[in-house]
Amino acid sequence: MTGTRFTLLLGALAAGLLASMTFAVMVGSVDITPRLIWEVLFFKLGILLETDASNAQTVIIWDIRFPRVVLASIVGAALAICGAAIQALVKNSIADPYILGVSSGASVGAASVILLGAFSIMGVYAISLAAFLGAIFAVVTVFFLARVNGRISVIRLLLAGIAVSMVLSAITNFMLMMSKQQGGIQAVMHWMLGSLAGAKWSNLAIPFFSLLLVFILLLMNYRQLNAMLLGEETAATLGVNLDRFRIFIILFVSLLTGVVVAVSGSIGFVGLIIPHIVRMMVGSNYKRVLPISALIGAIFLVWADMAARIVLAPEEMPIGIITAICGGPFFIWLLRRKRYSFGDGE
Repeated sequence: MTGTRFTLLLGALAAGLLASMTFAVMVGSVDITPRLIWEVLFFKLGILLETDASNAQTVIIWDIRFPRVVLASIVGAALAICGAAIQALVKNSIADPYILGVSSGASVGAASVILLGAFSIMGVYAISLAAFLGAIFAVVTVFFLARVNGRISVIRLLLAGIAVSMVLSAITNFMLMMSKQQGGIQAVMHWMLGSLAGAKWSNLAIPFFSLLLVFILLLMNYRQLNAMLLGEETAATLGVNLDRFRIFIILFVSLLTGVVVAVSGSIGFVGLIIPHIVRMMVGSNYKRVLPISALIGAIFLVWADMAARIVLAPEEMPIGIITAICGGPFFIWLLRRKRYSFGDGE
């Protein structure tokens, strides 16, 4: 793909994301026009001095729908770039951001708050804090299990991730089985399948700046990611410090994944399928894979969240069900494609 075509694709996807976000804010029980949406946005940003939107419409647009749509974009972009980075790290096409036990650890944290009342002193932030701490605990455990004689083996990393995930999932299931709170059990199950219903402006700053930081750091190291796709020996020959770079990827990808899982629950398949779609579009050069993955991941999750709100309206379906319905068939199709192989060049 030439530089001009890549720039055009980048612009088209950015425009598509803005259009998707606008449409997502329009969707709901109260009809909202695109003009009102942008009027309220510019009014809140101080660009316009007044708006034709009523107070009720302003609250619906700015306080209810906009934060949710922005959170969907952040989470989608974050999971997509984390999935792309992890797949390069382990050179495995079925790796995703949750392979290090992040999701299972976060589930234990969330379940402990909902079912046992842990961290209740933190109020509305209790679930997010406990989920984040659980995710980080899982990653730290996997990291130490995979580190032998000062070195990290990819095979040990994968196996430790699977083992820790199974143990933590068993702990969550045990808490669910022992609990007598029917409402609490449903709340945990709903959280484990992902939801953006709790989106507020106050809880967007940390995910946004975490995404920005990790995206910039990964983009600055795109050459090392490209080298990792060629294999460990080739990467070492090209001057990549494998152990240091693995620690770097594990640390920052786990941090970002833990942050977004803490605010959205476990949303599967985004970090697994989006990098594959992107590599089919622009090749395997991570200088292009990362920004395109972020945009497509954001667009995908905005539409998935819209579907979650519409399908069972006025009830809300967990967004993880929507992403699995979309992701499962796509992955089966991908496996059946004879011409596709992981790590293909441009």
